[in-house]
Amino acid sequence: MHLSIAFHDPAALQERCEVSGVRITRAEPEYESGAVVPAGPWQPISDALAAQLRATEQTGDSRLVEVVRLRHIDTAEMLAELADPLGDPDAGYLGQAASPAKALTTTDNYQDGRRIGLHVDNWDKLPYAEKHQGRRRLCLNLGPGNRYILLGDIDIQAICRTVHDDYENRYPHTDDLRLYVARQKPLRCFRIRLAPGEGYIAPTELLPHDGSTEEQPEPSTAAFWLGHWPCGVLPSLI
Repeated sequence: MHLSIAFHDPAALQERCEVSGVRITRAEPEYESGAVVPAGPWQPISDALAAQLRATEQTGDSRLVEVVRLRHIDTAEMLAELADPLGDPDAGYLGQAASPAKALTTTDNYQDGRRIGLHVDNWDKLPYAEKHQGRRRLCLNLGPGNRYILLGDIDIQAICRTVHDDYENRYPHTDDLRLYVARQKPLRCFRIRLAPGEGYIAPTELLPHDGSTEEQPEPSTAAFWLGHWPCGVLPSLI
């Protein structure tokens, strides 16, 4: 398993984490054709599966998912500066994204408004051999509702190796993920619930991911940063 989560209390992870299979979208007007989305139904994660998700001492920080608590934000200026003391002077604030309630996934293609489903980011434009060295994304749920982070359990380097013979010369992309799932290769999707004031730090350049407000009656807005942060820079919720 390539999804590695830092946690101390398995019960705390299990209380906010569930798992599902995935499917390909076809002829769904709100989605790009071929997008990868959770198939449902969501199931609780077992003790054994939680143990498989646990990061080890060998897990590099750039591959690690953390579920974190952030400090209270009073103003937009404080929000933009939130990541300044976290250890990466070059960290960048990406801004905010508002998500409606009850959305299976939240990221859309700005060109036509259709949702793209699970995807990998490409802010750092890294080739295959360096893809695992990308910056991690810090997300803060600003509310008012709960939201989820969706995470695939196979990283895009492994996916790229599976679908291409010349993978070493490629720049791993969301299209590789879609091809992988279309070929019925195994992929599980995990969702982790985040209340307002909670967030995550995750390698979104490496792991298939998206946001979600599925089953949540209220919308939520998320704020995002990118940076190279060491494990434990923010207090863990789990």
